Amino acid sequence: MFSRLSIFWRLALGYVTILALVIGVNLYILNQFRAITELGAELATHHFPAVETAKQLTSSLFAQLKSDKQYLVLRDTTLLKDFLQEAENFRKTLTALEDQEQVESTRKALKKLKSNHDEFHTLFLNVGVEQTDRSPFAIANYERHRDVLIEAMTQAINAYISSQEASVGAILRDSHLRSVQAQEITQQLLVMALVLGLGLAGIASYSILRPLRRVKAQIRRIGQGHFGGTIPHDVPQELRDLVDQVNWMGEKLQKLDEMKSEFLANISHELRTPLTSIREGSQLLLDGIPGELTKDQRETLFIISDSSQRLNHLIGNLLDLSRMEADMVSYNLHPTDLNRLAIRSIEKVKFLADRKNIHMDVDLISDKIKMQEVDSQRMEQVFENLLSNAIKFSPKGAAISIRSQPDAAKTGIHFIVEDTGPGIPEEDLSHIFERFYQGKTQEGRAYVGSGIGLALAKRVVDDHGGTIWAESRFGKGTALHFTVSTKSPAKVLH
Repeated sequence: MFSRLSIFWRLALGYVTILALVIGVNLYILNQFRAITELGAELATHHFPAVETAKQLTSSLFAQLKSDKQYLVLRDTTLLKDFLQEAENFRKTLTALEDQEQVESTRKALKKLKSNHDEFHTLFLNVGVEQTDRSPFAIANYERHRDVLIEAMTQAINAYISSQEASVGAILRDSHLRSVQAQEITQQLLVMALVLGLGLAGIASYSILRPLRRVKAQIRRIGQGHFGGTIPHDVPQELRDLVDQVNWMGEKLQKLDEMKSEFLANISHELRTPLTSIREGSQLLLDGIPGELTKDQRETLFIISDSSQRLNHLIGNLLDLSRMEADMVSYNLHPTDLNRLAIRSIEKVKFLADRKNIHMDVDLISDKIKMQEVDSQRMEQVFENLLSNAIKFSPKGAAISIRSQPDAAKTGIHFIVEDTGPGIPEEDLSHIFERFYQGKTQEGRAYVGSGIGLALAKRVVDDHGGTIWAESRFGKGTALHFTVSTKSPAKVLH
């Protein structure tokens, strides 16, 4: 489902998801902020005023007590008015406090307080003001009753203040806890948003870049001559046309490559018949069968014979490479002494070295390395191509060395063919084993040659489970290495 989405919708989906998470974080922060604001408003509108009002009740109660005591001594009507005024204020304040209280247990306590105050008020008017018995016993009895009521009301007011202060403390702790939790959760949500954002960005980028990498890899394979294979179509809609074009190009190039291979095989086969006639005729003339030859005629025939032999070698390489690419090669595997193959190959190319006065330095390990499964004819082609290549690029009077040694794993043999030619530029070194590839001279011109000898050598070595590579210093010379293991070839050979 996701693979069918276009690039626009993939990016849009990622952005919407991140935006939704950010909105969720903001909504959570706003909700916590609203809750903390409501708690603050509750403190400001209820609890703090309630505490202050309760303290006013205490002040009013003690003012009434003061007026009571002074009146009992002085019997001044002004003191009576003060008492009555304070009592009225006390009742109004208490009523207001009771009306705004929502906790049932607290409302009951306030009603009890109001009842005690009414009793105190009645006691003062009935006994303190109107009673005619002013004896010490009567006054002491009144004061004792009054003090009990005052103590009860004072304790009730203090209990109410304590409960309100406890509520204030609980609200402050709740606000602090909410604030801490909001901070922690906000941090966690922001981290989640960041991780999710990076993850979605990575997924979106990967889903877009992966098909582009496939296209790039396919184009690289096509550039290397591997035309088979197609790119899957599970790509964004905007890239499907590009994928279709690359797949179409690969198919067309594959067909052209097959046609080229078939053409090379056919033309090479057709060339061999007249070439054989030329070689045989030249050899008959050189043997003097038709008659004696002059010196100039013999030199000319040597050139013809040499050229026909090199052309025959080139045609053979073309045929073999075409058959290998078509998987039509059969390997005749049998135990073989590779050192002996190397020496035999050296003898075959010796005439080429002699013509350029090139010395061939041979340093092969003395022990015979027996291969379990090696095609001697194909391996001899490898030696001939590497040696011919070294002779071709070495100047006159130079030296070429061919050495053998156990490979790094001690399970096979490692051959090195080294020349003192112009070397290979670093940018060309990784391409010399590609078919039909020709490097550049120091003057920038392409080397003369077919570019198939090293490609053929690599194919044979690879099919035998070995490895071939080149080391070179531009202007100093080149060393071609290949190894063949004594174990069975890694590839199933036909």
